[in-house]
Amino acid sequence: MGRVTGMSVDLHEASLAPLQIAILTVSDSRCQATDRSGQLLQDRLVAAGHRLAARTLLPDDRYQIRAQVSQWVIDDAIEVVIINGGTGVTGRDGTPEAIRPLLDRVIDGFGELFRQISFGKIQSSMLASRALAGTVNGRYVFCIPGSPSACEDAWDEILVYQLDSRYRPCNLAQLLPRLLER
Repeated sequence: MGRVTGMSVDLHEASLAPLQIAILTVSDSRCQATDRSGQLLQDRLVAAGHRLAARTLLPDDRYQIRAQVSQWVIDDAIEVVIINGGTGVTGRDGTPEAIRPLLDRVIDGFGELFRQISFGKIQSSMLASRALAGTVNGRYVFCIPGSPSACEDAWDEILVYQLDSRYRPCNLAQLLPRLLER
């Protein structure tokens, strides 16, 4: 790990606490064999020391997306869900609408930071991104655009650090056990 958006990375613990991560690709045009974005995320999370808990591809149908994520967030073998695709502004893009009703808390900074990173690369075209993150039943859910470059940006600039228990001054991984506190 090198740098994250101009700040140096500070790793403190000797070893990573690996997370169980599920990947959902939302696409009306891809299949498992042509899902470069899902494969990129899988390769990145495994290379970072995490475990792939599940991976599937669904059409851009909010009810199928919501049903799949609802199953995953009650599965004790899954701690994080990353959804790629369906976050644009067209009539078929329904991932945020599928996920938002499930969220216990929205992590506003994720979408804001993702769009900031995107602005540096694609300028005002980032307006079409509705990247979203939050917590559901003690798990993290991240919704990112489906292009390989957007998945690369989300993982390499944000998720690789925030899902790493060693990253300081703080990270989302260390807060995972506390998400259900009352």
